[in-house]
Amino acid sequence: MDYFQGVVTEYLVADRAAFVNSELLIQLDLDEPKKGRHWYCDAAAVDIREETLYLCEVTYSKSMTGLSRRLLAWDEHWKELRNALARDCGIPESWQVQPWAFIPKGYDEALKSRIAPLSGIERGADAMPYPLITFLENVVPWNYVTWDRKVVALEIED
Repeated sequence: MDYFQGVVTEYLVADRAAFVNSELLIQLDLDEPKKGRHWYCDAAAVDIREETLYLCEVTYSKSMTGLSRRLLAWDEHWKELRNALARDCGIPESWQVQPWAFIPKGYDEALKSRIAPLSGIERGADAMPYPLITFLENVVPWNYVTWDRKVVALEIED
């Protein structure tokens, strides 16, 4: 785990309804993990309140190549990926599964251009949702209150 994965994990668990599994193995097949059919997700955050599993990826690569390849691969295998999460992690089919990318400020255009095929309006209800994108600079602990992940409480009262 690199430094920023830990920072992101701390940010995620600051919401008391969230529980995080670091380096979650997502395996499409039951037997040995096969190339292109399994991934280690940096952090999988289960949000009980929202009934959502967030598949969180953390990178500070300028090119966004690795992250975009992963997101496009997840999209290609989305139905199988959802089935694997239900089978191996017990994620109910009624829950949302949402990719979430944590990247440095200024790198979002590089990522968005590489994952442009994911932004189509007519992708269908069973398609992978477009990833949330959060800047790493926004998840450092001095930017939110550690017990509820809210920024409002940090504002100085007059």
